[in-house]
Amino acid sequence: MTNITKRKRIMLTVAYDGTAYSGFQIQSHAPTIERELNRCLSELFKEEIRVTGGSRTDAGVHALCNVAVFDTSARMPAEKMSYALNQRLPEDIRIRKSEEVAEGFHPRHCDTRKTYEYRIISSSFPIPTKRLYAHYTYLPLDVDRMRRAAEWLVGEHDFKSFCSAGSQVETTVRTIYDLEVLQEQEEEILLRITGNGFLYNMVRIIAGTLIEVGRGRWEPEYIREILEAKNREKAGPTAPACGLMLVNYCYCSPSH
Repeated sequence: MTNITKRKRIMLTVAYDGTAYSGFQIQSHAPTIERELNRCLSELFKEEIRVTGGSRTDAGVHALCNVAVFDTSARMPAEKMSYALNQRLPEDIRIRKSEEVAEGFHPRHCDTRKTYEYRIISSSFPIPTKRLYAHYTYLPLDVDRMRRAAEWLVGEHDFKSFCSAGSQVETTVRTIYDLEVLQEQEEEILLRITGNGFLYNMVRIIAGTLIEVGRGRWEPEYIREILEAKNREKAGPTAPACGLMLVNYCYCSPSH
């Protein structure tokens, strides 16, 4: 009788500093988070492994809790895999949790809530220690105006104006559950946005648009016109990637 080792599906919770990487998704000639995970997993378990990521963060974007799943026949207990992987991964990538999930579980085919934070430094001069984790602008920003503009974005809308060209999705309708504009310190502003999913560069375009409102270029009510136009050219610039971090990723239904 042939001894067949049962394969299992594992989910990793992955944190990383995205500064040195060209995003999460694997690319042919560039360092990515997915490439590092595949390499270390394949070396550890002596089999070819390819992970499937939950959020395909862009180059330079950071994460505290992205997810990745893979199948393996390894006998190592799922909860021990994080410790073994962290001994092999570079210091700017860490597995915070590893667990077995249902065989058919797919991280992008489930109802989720994701929370991103975008950090802005508004001061006369940049702060060197924050340059990798915040977008700097010397222009003073009116946080009150930014908050009033943010209110127009909460709810279910067609966010086509807030999606970069080249995105291939069935629909550009998304739901934002909450969008806070927080003045953390005198020179530091934090945008915290929670939604059921985000289009390509959507959070960074929202950040760029709110910055334009904060500097006085547009009135807060102009956000309604941007949404109605369904035209990327009507919204603000795409804010730099360094200020963006995925901070929470949760599943709305028991699917794993």
